[in-house]
Amino acid sequence: MDKHLHIVTHEVPWPVDYGGVVDLFFKIKSLSQSGIKIHLHCFTHTREEQPILNRFCVSVDYYPRKDKWASLSTTLPYIVASRSDENLLNRLKQDGHPIFLDGIHCTYFLYKGLLKGRRVFVRPHNIEASYYKRLANWETNLLKKMYFHSESILLKQYEKKLASMATFWPVSLADTAFYQKQLQCSKVDFLPVFVPWDEVKTVAGKGSFCLYHGNLEVNENARAAEWLLNNVFNTLEIPFVIAGNNPSLPLQSLAHRHQHTCIVVNPSEHEMQDLIRKAQINIIPSFNNTGVKLKLINALFNGRHCLINEEAGKGSGVEQLCHVVKDAKGFQNAIAVLFETAISEQDIIERQDALLDIYNNQKNAAQLTTWIY
Repeated sequence: MDKHLHIVTHEVPWPVDYGGVVDLFFKIKSLSQSGIKIHLHCFTHTREEQPILNRFCVSVDYYPRKDKWASLSTTLPYIVASRSDENLLNRLKQDGHPIFLDGIHCTYFLYKGLLKGRRVFVRPHNIEASYYKRLANWETNLLKKMYFHSESILLKQYEKKLASMATFWPVSLADTAFYQKQLQCSKVDFLPVFVPWDEVKTVAGKGSFCLYHGNLEVNENARAAEWLLNNVFNTLEIPFVIAGNNPSLPLQSLAHRHQHTCIVVNPSEHEMQDLIRKAQINIIPSFNNTGVKLKLINALFNGRHCLINEEAGKGSGVEQLCHVVKDAKGFQNAIAVLFETAISEQDIIERQDALLDIYNNQKNAAQLTTWIY
């Protein structure tokens, strides 16, 4: 008998051009290849309909997000209230297939009690209340800061109530523990992110520079780059490259202040992967300890040394493959040593075994199928 599954995504999961859609797309692809008949429902905002999704799904439907004025609420977070299209509810009610809500963003009808009698599963992308609180702390624009702060408060209340309404599959061990201990969720299991990589392509030997990469439009990423420039490479004269999309002019100016630091603006995907492979050290500090850092998983599959702080690796399950430090001085000391330390073939073999024990799409699709059916 065919196995059917509704998947509701907060965003159109193609093109795979930022971290938030990587897990979405490769989960859909992996489940389809394992024989699941997927009925995909995508909310749209700035992204267009994508015919490639029809290769992996028996049906694909799109729903526009509501604007902020139509979604104003004193009780519901905007990321949820703006994704409440009645056409979606009507389509979900046309059959009895299980429903996979990919993101807290997509849980409006679950929260409202309109999916009673259905098997519903939720994939939290991170602890949203903590994520928005962090955004508020980093934001300098007063209106945006107020919005992020308000959203964080609403999300904290919302996530606590939602935790008893379905089965949850967080993306990290840390988030899984949070759901169990802080939200008292009894039906929760860790499901690793689905990734584009199925083998380690790290090049043995040594590279010639350190790298920080990320979408530099994201406030947290820009602040991490600034922090490295101001606190680590301000006195450490080792070549340091920052690479990412749309960096601000102040960040570009800061990156060119020293002869040993520079910035690569808007690299192509091919160029970015080439930088990751050629770097001697991929440096990944983070000030947010929820979710999983896909840039870290990417660097482990494709780069050499990975140097992180505790927040960057927390809950990924692969912290033992990284060099972990606590502060700026720790980064400086570790960089000085690692910059002279080659990666060996044995290091690569051990990394391959450890990564594929967790981040294995075929294995995780099989586990997901067992849980659902």
